[in-house]
Amino acid sequence: MSAGTIDDLRRARRVVCFGATGSGKSTMTAALATRLGLPAVHLDDLCWDPGWVEVPRDEQRARVLPILERDAWVIDALRSSIAAEALDRADAIVALDYERRVSLARLVRRTARRIRTRERVCNGNVETLRLAVARDSVIVWHFRSWRRKRQQARALHADAAAPPVLLLRRPDEAERLLEALGRDGRERESLGNADRR
Repeated sequence: MSAGTIDDLRRARRVVCFGATGSGKSTMTAALATRLGLPAVHLDDLCWDPGWVEVPRDEQRARVLPILERDAWVIDALRSSIAAEALDRADAIVALDYERRVSLARLVRRTARRIRTRERVCNGNVETLRLAVARDSVIVWHFRSWRRKRQQARALHADAAAPPVLLLRRPDEAERLLEALGRDGRERESLGNADRR
């Protein structure tokens, strides 16, 4: 079984953060990148052009694969166009395996906030009420993909050949993980400063 530990994550130089739409992958990616001292890679910035134009699969690969060849990153998704390569290169996976109600509630709140504030996301795009209720909206996508993403996270966790997988089932588990990484990072920094005195 590929159950990962915090030590696996501390040693990792290439980390995949994975979960359902709305689970908080991008936020978790940014937090992990900060605590681990690694660059964050947000795939929506690479896979959506202005005007909500999805980049064709071949172009997605052309944009993302060179990044995956780098020595260090935290990436916030497993898009099908690059999933095999990301998993081949990953040292660890953090999977947000939350109940549907958790990720859906987060997604609805995030979408409402973005509509209200006109927050710019992925290359200047703006979410609108019309997009939120469209047949191909991010909320509809959540319903179409949630079960498949949960099954994929659990399959990776059970796969002895996969990189170590930290399967987080509740947001408080993610918070505790980040607290432990942050605390450890501050302890290492303090020790380093003491050595320089």
